[in-house]
Amino acid sequence: MAAMKPRTGDGPMEVTKEGRGIIMRVPVEGGGRLVVELNPDEAQELLKCLQGVAD
Repeated sequence: MAAMKPRTGDGPMEVTKEGRGIIMRVPVEGGGRLVVELNPDEAQELLKCLQGVAD
């Protein structure tokens, strides 16, 4: 049986490259984290969208 890790949900936003994918972990209100896997093209599109609203 695999060791169980506690789910704290707290922590900073983080983005890591795993293999060919990019994993983004975003803490959400109320606890937990939103985990999204993106390919490089999707990450570039997300970057453009965020730059458009984060002025």
